[in-house]
Amino acid sequence: MPYKDREIEKQYFTIGEVAAQFNVAPSLIRFWETEFEELRPRKSKKGNRLYTPQDIDIFRTIYHLVKERGFTIPGARDLLKQKGPQLKEKIDVIQSLEKVRGFLVTMKKELEVIGKSQG
Repeated sequence: MPYKDREIEKQYFTIGEVAAQFNVAPSLIRFWETEFEELRPRKSKKGNRLYTPQDIDIFRTIYHLVKERGFTIPGARDLLKQKGPQLKEKIDVIQSLEKVRGFLVTMKKELEVIGKSQG
């Protein structure tokens, strides 16, 4: 049986990688760690923060509430405590729909270009 390549999934991410993924400053991530008890990354022996994919999901939820929906930090904290798992599912659905919408908008533009070049 031939060797099959497996995709290697990264287990931990640095604070810089998480900051770049969300286009925020690392200081914002450190600040939110003090404000949200759900956001507690592991630390290496050197004290560097190591974020798991689950930590990033929690950060994504907080980011959505505070930056995209305009919640205050206390408001976002309360909502996370009340509806943690349900809230994550809703945000996942919203993000999936946004990706589909982006794909459809791109397809529409490409079809318009093709239609103009043929007509």
